[in-house]
Amino acid sequence: MSTGTSTRVVRETKETKVTVELARGSGAARVDTGLKFFDHMLATFARYAGLELTLHARGDLRHHLMEDVAITLGTAVQRVVPATAARYGERTVPMDDALVQACLDAGGRFYYRGPLKNRLYEHWMRSFCEHSRITLHLRVLRGRDSHHLTEAAFKALGLALRDAMVDSGVVFSMKGSVSLEVT
Repeated sequence: MSTGTSTRVVRETKETKVTVELARGSGAARVDTGLKFFDHMLATFARYAGLELTLHARGDLRHHLMEDVAITLGTAVQRVVPATAARYGERTVPMDDALVQACLDAGGRFYYRGPLKNRLYEHWMRSFCEHSRITLHLRVLRGRDSHHLTEAAFKALGLALRDAMVDSGVVFSMKGSVSLEVT
């Protein structure tokens, strides 16, 4: 976990270029990936998580673009989680026929369990969790409409993360503060 409140992360490969500016705040988002529904999901996530997000991304293939956005945004989220975060969040969101639950731990260890029906958004969730170092159990409780299921998942993830990022003033771990130095 980090003590920073804002960050900028840039990822550039032969396939993609992604720039993310992220801060804890109002939930305002400016997102441009060239994929309208994906932009909507990312802006929805930022709004529900209470994150100020500016994200610009371009890529050769939809898969590469979405994966690299997940990596870059996940890295940025990991950097803005307070060291004394409440850590845990759980939200269940209904959206028409869809009912999706997100249970997460922002304590610094990656694990993801889904699935979502859409394989690209399933892969996005896994990549995001890996790079944000979040444990996420995402359960589709009911629903058939892929749009509603995906949007309910992003809303539930955002709300659960908002709860987990509340600065509690204490470290929620029996280990106390964890320090890892790489030289």
